[in-house]
Amino acid sequence: MTSIPFAFTTRPEIKGTFGVVSSTHWIASSAAMGVLERGGNAFDAAVVAGFVLHLAEPHLNGPGGDLPALLWDARRGRIEALCGQGPAPQQATIAHFRTLGLDLIPGSGLLAPCVPGAVDGWLLMLRDYGTISVAEALAPAIHYAARGCPLVPRVIDTIATVEALFREEWPTSAAVWLPRGALPKAYDLFRQERLAATYVRFTQMAEQAGGSREKGIEAVRRAWREGFVAEAVDAFCRNTEAMDSSGRRHRGVLTGDDMAGWQAHIEAPLTYDYHGWTVAKCGPWSQGPAFLQQLALLKGFDLAAMPADGPDFVHVVTEAAKLAFADREAWYGDPDHVDVPMDALLSDSYNDERRRLIGRQASLELRPGNPAGLGARLASVKAGTARGAGIGEPTVGRLAASDGAVSRRGAVGGDTCHVDVIDRWGNMVAATPSGGWLQSSPVIPELGFCLGTRAQMFWLEEGLPNSLKPGKRPRTTLSPSMALYDGQPALAFGTPGGDQQDQWSPQFFLKIAHHGMNLQEAIDSPAWHTEHFPSSFYPRAAKPGHLGLEARFPQATVEALQTRGHKVEVGGDWSEGRLCATATDETSEGTLLRAGANPRGMQGYAVGR
Repeated sequence: MTSIPFAFTTRPEIKGTFGVVSSTHWIASSAAMGVLERGGNAFDAAVVAGFVLHLAEPHLNGPGGDLPALLWDARRGRIEALCGQGPAPQQATIAHFRTLGLDLIPGSGLLAPCVPGAVDGWLLMLRDYGTISVAEALAPAIHYAARGCPLVPRVIDTIATVEALFREEWPTSAAVWLPRGALPKAYDLFRQERLAATYVRFTQMAEQAGGSREKGIEAVRRAWREGFVAEAVDAFCRNTEAMDSSGRRHRGVLTGDDMAGWQAHIEAPLTYDYHGWTVAKCGPWSQGPAFLQQLALLKGFDLAAMPADGPDFVHVVTEAAKLAFADREAWYGDPDHVDVPMDALLSDSYNDERRRLIGRQASLELRPGNPAGLGARLASVKAGTARGAGIGEPTVGRLAASDGAVSRRGAVGGDTCHVDVIDRWGNMVAATPSGGWLQSSPVIPELGFCLGTRAQMFWLEEGLPNSLKPGKRPRTTLSPSMALYDGQPALAFGTPGGDQQDQWSPQFFLKIAHHGMNLQEAIDSPAWHTEHFPSSFYPRAAKPGHLGLEARFPQATVEALQTRGHKVEVGGDWSEGRLCATATDETSEGTLLRAGANPRGMQGYAVGR
């Protein structure tokens, strides 16, 4: 597992002993590093980065969104999963959506919000793992909200895509994102005064609570769930009819009671042992176990003998992904509501059988398995045609092609957010905040932010693991990753990208585990994805046999994959993924910390010393 010497990378792999951060935006990385410099730990730093990302990447996440995270607390000596994925509201029933004439949950507007979990998740992390106060945690975000944050061009492109929708249908969003009635300009200092006021109010409530740091945090959590935030959400959903991707206006179903009835929480992750590594993911309420299923299939192949940019490696890894994601469609759902046969799905006997399905030719079928003799069932609803504004998870896909290539009422190009942190005490965080992006639903004027649309991932069909049900978590695509090596903490990593997250992340990991690449080499190396299976996002389309490759792959690899039956689509040179990664190594001289960040999109950055 030694690194390839003197290989060219777009930027250095960061190395140090004090602390490292990698995120999808340079401001978030710098803000987090500042926390470490002032004596905060990795959890403090991740929380600060999370709130800053609401200002730096508002087209990719917001306070009304979601937060899954993986945590390694050096004191506890184990990986834990933080679930900041809120459930469906109590009024969100299949029958209700059927009475509205819908067979899919719209991907924008007010019908698709689940209980927003990101803020409560960050505050839970701060309370139980952090050391700083609410005021310290929110200070950088308040600074950028009140004094202005330079908006990257991709934010402006996103606003432009939905400009007509804002002007004609969502006036509260137009008031925020079209200041003085016009599009902002790239890198202008953009202020969000109402959001700043919300965060200032949080800090005041924490200070007024008196007593311990934890008491102040709990005061803010109560305000979020039961106080002024919940009241504003309830009133807005009850009284506002918003245009959505169905082409009609609907009121929301999220209530203050829904907000009060749920809290972010800690649970055990799922893990899989692979060639000395132990990879950890969130449970089957996420797509994370698909990563582990791919490892269970791939451990029967000699991947080290396959060049990382060669057709054998791409083919075998892609075919394993197709099988794992087929099982995602058939079996994954909130384990608090459905029985997910994870033990069988990760068992040697099941994967020995499934591995035989990977042949020399690309499969054009969706082939879920039958673990423990159970019969697989897939949704019968056929994918629709995208026709609404602000829909889908903004995902990089083909980065160069997506910008400006969406219609006025089409899906928005972009991607989600990610942050990794390791501190000098050995604490680690991998977090993938998303949802509540500016194009998802109208801004709630009293709060300065909008709600998410994660409920679009549910099926409006009874009897499926991911069927809509009140109080149930949608099977999110958000999927941070963490890994131990020989039982010791080694990697915290992840990427934006919807359904591509657990394609790009396994590719990164396999290149480290089998090809000796360092973090930056693995991030920079040519990547790919498939859209073979149904999308998790409205309108749930699939492209059987699809294989999207970066143009930096050798032409011989492209041609060999086409010969094997893959429907190859070649994108730009730097068009796949936005990985972030941090690592810790125990050496004879001491502990070495490392970090790398993705050059694609020219936003992500790794810092450390």
